[in-house]
Amino acid sequence: MLFHPSSSHIPFDASLNYFVGIFDIYDREDTKGEELAHYNPNDIKDRENLILKYCLDPYNQLSHRHKHKLMESLASALNTENFNFHSYFEDDPEECSTMAWDETEIADPRGFFADIYRLANEVWKDDLQKASLEDPSTW
Repeated sequence: MLFHPSSSHIPFDASLNYFVGIFDIYDREDTKGEELAHYNPNDIKDRENLILKYCLDPYNQLSHRHKHKLMESLASALNTENFNFHSYFEDDPEECSTMAWDETEIADPRGFFADIYRLANEVWKDDLQKASLEDPSTW
């Protein structure tokens, strides 16, 4: 079983939140919120910069196996016709979550995740190749 990168007993959940949860600015509106406010997630260049800087394992915690699982989840979501990508940008007051941009500010949430997929395939190419040589059932 594949465990969370910082745990030896918590199973890894390859949720798409791993890609955009970094945009949660709850209680950091004056710091992280100000930093992210300089980006327009609907501008292709800003979006690429956001993805490269924040979405693709910015803290270098993920192994090649974790990246593989995340890409499987993302591919599955992208291949699901009516998948609700908007929900990943929604604030959740009960969970003390405030996203830098809410679901109404992202013109094309599916496109945002498609760009993550495209860029992750480039940036994580070597790790994804390494994972493809292993049997995921042994993780």
